[in-house]
Amino acid sequence: MKKTMLTILLGWLLLILITACSTTDQADQITAEENAIVAVEEEEIEQAEYIKLTPEEAKEMIDNEDVIILDVRTEEEFRQGHIEGAILIPDYDLDKLAGEKLPDKDATILIYCRSGNRSKLASHFLIGMGYQNVYDFGGILDWRYGEVQGEQGN
Repeated sequence: MKKTMLTILLGWLLLILITACSTTDQADQITAEENAIVAVEEEEIEQAEYIKLTPEEAKEMIDNEDVIILDVRTEEEFRQGHIEGAILIPDYDLDKLAGEKLPDKDATILIYCRSGNRSKLASHFLIGMGYQNVYDFGGILDWRYGEVQGEQGN
């Protein structure tokens, strides 16, 4: 009788050990599959990097490429003067208006503000939203190309 009890006890221990190992193997397999899926998704959706341009580089792109010039200042600042051809989306409205006003996430977008702080933050925000060709060229204060339009501009 003691032998039978010992055999049953060892059988249960063996069953518990096998079950534990099996569960661990399945968990490892699931984790490996999930990691592979995440790696593929990250590879497919390579996030663009933040790129800072000088005003001169931005001007060259404006003159030679199909670009969107994005002003992220306030409406009041925009009315006072903005770069010719710029569209306005205040930085505080990017989350609401970017999808509508910037539907092509592969378009080349050149961003500016007054001094460069808001344009940097807006660039990072758009990159985080999946925009692939975002360039920050700082502030309108550094713009020396005379193409400022508005109430006080040309």
